[in-house]
Amino acid sequence: MPDIRHSITIDALPDRVHPLISSGSGFAKWWAADMTEGQSNGIVELGFFNRATVYRLQLVRSAPPETQWLCQTGNEWKDTRLLFHLKESKEQTVLRFVHAGWQAETDYFVSCNTTWGELMFRLKAAAKGKNPGPLFTKTGFGY
Repeated sequence: MPDIRHSITIDALPDRVHPLISSGSGFAKWWAADMTEGQSNGIVELGFFNRATVYRLQLVRSAPPETQWLCQTGNEWKDTRLLFHLKESKEQTVLRFVHAGWQAETDYFVSCNTTWGELMFRLKAAAKGKNPGPLFTKTGFGY
């Protein structure tokens, strides 16, 4: 099974990065503006392109240094996992990201790999206190 992998160094400590990867409200700062979050069940729904696509994520683990989400919906995302591993290094955080468990390396897989690369830089900016906003607005891209 192919996996998408990225690594990025962020000029912020893990305690600034962790809230951005462990909650829907964190995702809304760099990933998707259309977000709903269950109060106690660890479920986050992210809507894309006027909710033409909705990904439902279940928080599986949120104990630093690792946060893990299970993707419950999506033609190719269903049963994949989002893994965020944080490592502190000299007043910085090295974030290793894996979108694991894809069934095949399709055109959509390749497109998602490119998108995750862009998302890593938005996450980095958000952790440094900048306000890039989410890549995906409620109707499209937030460029």
